[in-house]
Amino acid sequence: MTLTAATRLAAVVGRPIRHSLSPVLHNAWLEAAGLDGAYVALSVSEGRFGAFVDALRGGSLTGVNVTLPFKTEALAAADIASERALAAGAANLLLFDPDGQVRADNTDGEGLLYAFARQAPDFRPDHGPLVIFGAGGAARGAAAAFLAAGCPEVRIVNRTRSRAEDLASLFGQKVRVGEPGDRSLLEDAAALVNASSAGLAEGAPPPQDLGSAPARAVAMDMTYRPLRTAFLAAAEGRGLRTVDGLDMLIGQAIPSFEAFFGQPPPAGADVRGRVLRILGEAT
Repeated sequence: MTLTAATRLAAVVGRPIRHSLSPVLHNAWLEAAGLDGAYVALSVSEGRFGAFVDALRGGSLTGVNVTLPFKTEALAAADIASERALAAGAANLLLFDPDGQVRADNTDGEGLLYAFARQAPDFRPDHGPLVIFGAGGAARGAAAAFLAAGCPEVRIVNRTRSRAEDLASLFGQKVRVGEPGDRSLLEDAAALVNASSAGLAEGAPPPQDLGSAPARAVAMDMTYRPLRTAFLAAAEGRGLRTVDGLDMLIGQAIPSFEAFFGQPPPAGADVRGRVLRILGEAT
């Protein structure tokens, strides 16, 4: 890669950030497209995110993707926010206009639906209820995306009920709270999404037994490290179709790339295969 005075620069921002695979995706696309651009990872100290954003006003970078723990701060730092960023209560994309304004968007929901479309192509969010395990920002984004796509009902299951109730209160009557372990919540579900950290520790069980889920249900885990989580293993054991979190990462990056560099990523670049090799997974 040769950088020039005209190189368009973008970045991903978080803390910690060394684990991020976003530079792999974006730089692979830049290379395949032959664009004069570069994408890097930046770490920002907690308490300094607002100052970081202000320093970039005017377009020294075209924009940044934002990951944990700064997504809510990113929304607050923006001058203009998209409807989907407001619905999610967070931003994973900031764009820096030449006039100094900062625009916020959230492409996580788009990435979530992209992953379902890639790995369960006949699935439609309006086919039935969605059950979400977890009540943090990822769960809020998933609920917002599915409701916008026509999902008739979202059920939030979380170990701390008050957090689930707080989340449900943001969306109205189509979102309700379920009790952990309530098998009836899954009986007519069209989709199950794990937006929690349950099951990620070595030997830890998934957030709930999936035995009552219908055979048509699709199960997704939003993490991609590991790619095959305890939740997905349990879903496979039940005979359910599964969706991993890697395609969500790719799906949220596609509109970000276009916003940064002015054109969609080249279709022929096998970024999933490149990331799988980095992760040491079989392609």
